[in-house]
Parts: sequence; C-alpha cells; structure tokens
Amino acid sequence: MNNVKLSQRLGLLLEQIPQGSKLADIGSDHALLPLAAVQTGRAVSAVAGEVNPGPLRAAQKAVQDAGLTKRISVRQGDGLEVLRPEEADCITIAGMGGALIASILNRGLLEGKLEGVRTLLLQPNVGEDILRRWLLDNGWVLTAEALLEEDGKRYEVLTAVPEDPEAGLTNKGLYAEAAMAGGERPYRMETLLNMGPWLIRQPGPVFFAKWQDEISKLERIRQSLSRSELESADNKRSEIGELIEEITEVLACLPKDKP
Repeated sequence: MNNVKLSQRLGLLLEQIPQGSKLADIGSDHALLPLAAVQTGRAVSAVAGEVNPGPLRAAQKAVQDAGLTKRISVRQGDGLEVLRPEEADCITIAGMGGALIASILNRGLLEGKLEGVRTLLLQPNVGEDILRRWLLDNGWVLTAEALLEEDGKRYEVLTAVPEDPEAGLTNKGLYAEAAMAGGERPYRMETLLNMGPWLIRQPGPVFFAKWQDEISKLERIRQSLSRSELESADNKRSEIGELIEEITEVLACLPKDKP
C-alpha cells in the first residue's frame, strides 16, 4: 500500500489530525487527505464527503486502488449531511471560502452532526475572519493557526477544539492574551479576528507579505473610491483609510525574522 503524496497545504492539515482519529473530510475531492490519514495511522477510519460526481468517482477509485474500502467510506452529499452524529471526532474542511465553511458548520451544528467532534481543521481560501467569528460565537477555541505559501497562493489552517474551562481552553483567555501582545496599545478584537490571534503573535515572512499585499489592495480600492462624489463613497474611503493605518501600525510593531 503506497502512501499518498500530499501538497504542503494538505500535509499541514494531516499533521494536525490527532493520532487515532475517526476522520471526516468534507469536500474531499480525490480523497487524498483521508487516504494519507489512514495510511499513516493518523486516522483509524475516515469518511470522504464529496458533492460533485467527477471527484466522487475519482475518490472511490483511489480508495479502491489503495485497498482501503473497509476503512474509508466515500459518500456523495452536501456538507455534513454525509455524516451520522458521533461518527467522526475530527472534521476537516479545506479549499472553500470562510463563509461557506461557516454555513456548513452551522447547518451541521443544528442537525447534531458536531456531536462527539473534538477537533475542527479548517482551511479557508478567503474570509478567515468570518470563520474565526463563527468559532468564537459557537464555543470553539483556536489552539493553532498556520500560514503557508504554495504555488503562489497563501493558505491559513485553523485548528479548533471545544472550549474547556477546566483545561484552560477558553476564547476569553485566548483573545485576552493575544490582545495584550499589542503592548501599550492592545489589539482590538476585530484586528485579532482579521489577522488571527495566534498568527499575530507568531508572525513570519508569509504573514508580513500577506498583509503588505492587503494594504496595497486596500489602497487601490481607496483610490478608485476617490473618483466618486457620493457621500457613501467618502464614508467607505474613510473606513478603508483607518483600516490601512491600523494594519500598518500592527506590522510596524511586530518582531520581524532576522535574515
């Protein structure tokens, strides 16, 4: 049984799967992550959920070719509808927008699909702040964040577990500690949700590159708004200016890696 070769992005997700998990990979595409998780012992079993027929057939073939049909169940369905309550204790959702991932989780929560789940591993392509807000509002606390660049794209991987006050795992503690890392001017909650409470304390070259690019993008938007005489455009331009100023201040105060 040959081990699957993963991209750096999926490899990072694999590393975060607790040993011996019952995994559910939602939007599994070709089931690469479930295959790797079972082959390496990270998962004892897995569900690969996929809504699109093409990738579903590819996942079924890959699992069959690997001889793992008894341990990996490939299922067609939208989001967490492929799961039975308490069937998985680790859920991975990667390669979608943060708003879509949040809606999948919210629907799953209402349907009881998150019962027994101890770890969420999420990789949003955009809208990371939306996803952090959902986790905060629904009793999940981030235990790790990672940011990597691969093939010219940047990816954030968020690891979250249910809040556990007895173990000291609370959002209040996480965000209070992250805010104080701002020194004499503590970081605002919105800043932490936007930039990441762990990432902002552990910045690396990819983090600085991401937010410098974000500043450039905001500058272009502000410039385009300057051509409008609408009052709403003036208000938006002012908001963007404040955001640019805040991000610039944060980056200026963060420790930078020495070459």
